Amino acid sequence: MARKITWKEVGPAKGYPILSPAFVTCSSENLVFTAGCVGTDPKTEQMPESLELQTRNALQNLKNVLEASGSSLDGVVKVLLFVADGSCAPVVNKVYHEFFPNSPARSCIVVSFPDTRVKVELECVAVAAKPTATRKRWFKL
Repeated sequence: MARKITWKEVGPAKGYPILSPAFVTCSSENLVFTAGCVGTDPKTEQMPESLELQTRNALQNLKNVLEASGSSLDGVVKVLLFVADGSCAPVVNKVYHEFFPNSPARSCIVVSFPDTRVKVELECVAVAAKPTATRKRWFKL
């Protein structure tokens, strides 16, 4: 399993509280790389106007992708978060910490989305369970 590196180990003891600099994992781990998780409602397939609801939906969509891939939110070691505006941070952070109380390593970038309805998108890297006889790899190395 991954081991979290904290700011206390590498820098000032009073580092920014929502950031973690790194996770160390061994090369024998199976990793899941996700991309493009946006806040579309999984039932209606509509994009809500609310930033909080988009964030909640995006994180739930990410959770669903991870579980289908043999991982979970607890297996996430790195998140890349895209927001439409820097002012989104308080709302996004509030919801984010509900899903990620262990605060995996994270970057947040302000972007201009081609679809102006989109306010938040995320991707991650997660550790997955080892393949079993019933769940084989779908790719070849």
